[in-house]
Amino acid sequence: MASPMKGLASNPDRYVQSFRIFLANSTEHQCMREFMERQLPGVIASIGNGKSTINILSVGGGAGEIDLLILSKVQARYPGVTINNDVIEPSADQISKYKERVAGTSNLENVKFTWHKETAYEYESRMNAEKKSKKWDFIHMIQMLYYVKDIPAMIRYFHSLLETQAKLLIIVVSETSGWESLWRKFASFLPSEGVCTYISSADIKRILDAAGLKYQVHELPSHMDITSCFIEENKDGELLLDFLTEICDFSKTAPPELKQQVIEQLRKPECSEQRDGKVLFSNNLSVIVIEP
Repeated sequence: MASPMKGLASNPDRYVQSFRIFLANSTEHQCMREFMERQLPGVIASIGNGKSTINILSVGGGAGEIDLLILSKVQARYPGVTINNDVIEPSADQISKYKERVAGTSNLENVKFTWHKETAYEYESRMNAEKKSKKWDFIHMIQMLYYVKDIPAMIRYFHSLLETQAKLLIIVVSETSGWESLWRKFASFLPSEGVCTYISSADIKRILDAAGLKYQVHELPSHMDITSCFIEENKDGELLLDFLTEICDFSKTAPPELKQQVIEQLRKPECSEQRDGKVLFSNNLSVIVIEP
């Protein structure tokens, strides 16, 4: 009998709802912002040397919050230089929010934005069909490789688009995070209709090592308050469970035994710690910076 469980990405509205609850309950963006403030200037120190224009490609740019922070650091390092910022993003809702954010941000006069409403795979197919292979000075793929079927091929393709002093920056969940143990234990019980690949930094490093690529890894400690997941019928808790399992309406569609096992796993020390009456899930991230 077919499982009633459906991948979260198959319901874009539910996905966006659960993603917003995830951001509200986690330090995801705070730890990324800290990295962009402290360490990104070193990463981008030579990407625009001697250039009058810097080309940046954002793969899965979402609503643009982190993108604009990246752009501010590039502007600070290369004042007055023209920046072409192309964004690949399949969600019309996210692009609309990105455009609103740009409209409300000052000091973007030297940045030209181009949005492509398509997936990374669609972008690659279109470029190949048009026989184009534009080179980029900085490409970033932040928390998007879970939605790619052939990750080695995707990394290979975008790496091939790097200029000689460019960098490819990838952010995924760390192998030290609760995601790694949760997914390793339950991935085989969850439907895999091509909507989400359960990966961590360990998988990405294996891919890069196999391809002989040079890279550095920066670890970002992060957590998510999942206390509401243990309260029956709690709406935020149900959305967080959806996000954790990548299953739409997990609480209502998962077999009771599987739901019970997931709930128990979430409390275990390899996933979470209990602090001040809260259950804090380990949401550690890895930033992987790849050389041309």
